[in-house]
Amino acid sequence: VQLQASGGGLVQSGGSLRLSCAASGTIFILHGAKWYRQAPGKQREFVAAISSGISTNYADIVKDRFTISRDNAKKTVYLQMNNLKPEDTAVYYCFINYYNTDYWGQGTLVTVSS
Repeated sequence: VQLQASGGGLVQSGGSLRLSCAASGTIFILHGAKWYRQAPGKQREFVAAISSGISTNYADIVKDRFTISRDNAKKTVYLQMNNLKPEDTAVYYCFINYYNTDYWGQGTLVTVSS
């Protein structure tokens, strides 16, 4: 199983980005997925999660600004990020647990300028 994250870039404060995480390989169905991020000099932190159904969960610091969604046919999870702030600057990682094995994407860098 491979996870390919994309969509990061440089954006001004208040702007938006949409991250994608596409699963490939021996994966037949995408169950739950999560996004994490790691800012320079900080520990990796949870950002958002989506279940195998439609339930979602967000870190308080991104709630009402970020939206996680999925496209089962494309085996892809998205993170729509609106009203970005400089403190959102980080490398964003997607994560899945598939049959008791953890998989991480390679990370995509989001830089928010003030």
